[in-house]
Amino acid sequence: MASLPAQTLFTPETYITQERKALHKSEYLNGQIFAMSGASRAPSLITSNISNRLYNQLMESDCEVHSSDMRVQPSLTAYFYPDVLVACGEPRFADDVFDTLLNPVVIVEVLSPSTAAYDRGEKFEHYQQLTSLQDYILVSQNSCRVEHYRRQDQHWERTEFCAPEDVMSLISIGCKISLHDIYRRVTIAE
Repeated sequence: MASLPAQTLFTPETYITQERKALHKSEYLNGQIFAMSGASRAPSLITSNISNRLYNQLMESDCEVHSSDMRVQPSLTAYFYPDVLVACGEPRFADDVFDTLLNPVVIVEVLSPSTAAYDRGEKFEHYQQLTSLQDYILVSQNSCRVEHYRRQDQHWERTEFCAPEDVMSLISIGCKISLHDIYRRVTIAE
């Protein structure tokens, strides 16, 4: 019987050192490094639409909106690149390189068929360890569907939006965004 090759596990320090030199982004979870693929048109448009809408509403506030190039460290064993994030007040970083944020208030992930279960499950479990996080938003790229998880003390309240005229309120940052705005120029199959 053939045996499987031993899996190489990496320390968080090794990951960060390699990631800062890499030409392509990778995420880190429990000792494993996962290469990230590029986005196609729909998720790229959705990410831009959300980022732009939030930026316009937060322009005069103390909040910053970042797209998929800002890394987040939600736990000691995880580093992720959310599609969109918002940090308010004084941003806290893992070190003086200022590329790993520790205190996002809002995180948005655009779901693909291959990542949906992971984004709802294990990734969300790690994000919940961020005491700053108030809103976690999952956006489907294949249908008009947004799941909004809002922190309520020690639990998360889930609301689902499915109609273009639906408007999601992000109380933590004082913003509203309609599904019409999220899916602007995105073709959704009926």
